[in-house]
Amino acid sequence: MDLLLPRNEPIRFNRLRRKIYLYQFRFHYIYLFSRKHWGVKPVAYNWDDVTAEVYRVYAPGHGGLIENVMLSVRNPETNEVIDRVFFTHDLYRGEAYWAIARLFMQQGPEALPKFVHPPRDWNDDDG
Repeated sequence: MDLLLPRNEPIRFNRLRRKIYLYQFRFHYIYLFSRKHWGVKPVAYNWDDVTAEVYRVYAPGHGGLIENVMLSVRNPETNEVIDRVFFTHDLYRGEAYWAIARLFMQQGPEALPKFVHPPRDWNDDDG
């Protein structure tokens, strides 16, 4: 039995529907063997309601200042934060990833830069 949390939960951006799809891992420390309290829950949000935010935590035992980037989803009527999802550990990497995501959602895949190591599509025969 695995008791570790997943490290890489995929985030999917759908430009045509203007949606963002997240896979949130649910866990509960008391109900270890419950299917209701554990598992992966897919969630979809509107792209226009998603913003990136940076938060800093001072942790003296972990090297000082820790900067993380989160994606926050806001209710458009009340501007209240509905959900926050972890995006990346590094401030500069988060800024670059967010710029790439915004560029893709605004202009499409043609506007993206050429990647040195392009992502591999397991469904593609070219590989």
